[in-house]
Amino acid sequence: MAKPIVTCLDMEGVIAPEMWLAVADHFQVQELKMTTRDIPDYDELMQKRLVVLRQNGIKLQDIQNIIEGLSPLEGATAFLAWLRERCQVVILSDTYYEFVAPLMKQMQYPTIFCHSLEVDAEGFISQYHLRIPDQKRQAVLAFKNIGFRVLAAGDSYNDISMLKEADAGILFCPPDSIQEEFPQFPVTRTYEAFQAHLARAGGFVA
Repeated sequence: MAKPIVTCLDMEGVIAPEMWLAVADHFQVQELKMTTRDIPDYDELMQKRLVVLRQNGIKLQDIQNIIEGLSPLEGATAFLAWLRERCQVVILSDTYYEFVAPLMKQMQYPTIFCHSLEVDAEGFISQYHLRIPDQKRQAVLAFKNIGFRVLAAGDSYNDISMLKEADAGILFCPPDSIQEEFPQFPVTRTYEAFQAHLARAGGFVA
């Protein structure tokens, strides 16, 4: 009997814009433009961000106000609807529950596993708390252990362990550096091509 399928998707860069880039553009803070596409070490990246936010007086509420004005990537909502008709879908993101609510509402509240923030009395983000280290790979492994075939897609360094663990991994609109470093993964750059790859990997109707 064929196993049921779950598809695990990264969020930013795959179905939603990069939230930190929006914050960087709004406040004109160049240091906040660095993402997991640029720095593989997530702790190093986040510790830099927390320092820069405080140095520039940017509080959690300021970030939430910017995210309120963001929308899913063009075509992402229709893509998610297409995929959810064919298999279970879980978003695995290294963002935070305190950030994502506005975007989740626009996408009809897909399931998302991410992390949490700690905020001090002044409203600054004082610390971040990973739900579990290497959560994307661990989630894929857990789904496999309970009898699912897992498809996975992402665009950044923090997605690679997830793609390697999955039964089938796909890069969606990655930077050239990641595409060149990990040539074992097929690359798609449109939702139409993305759907075709997923349909072949999952054995369902395109």
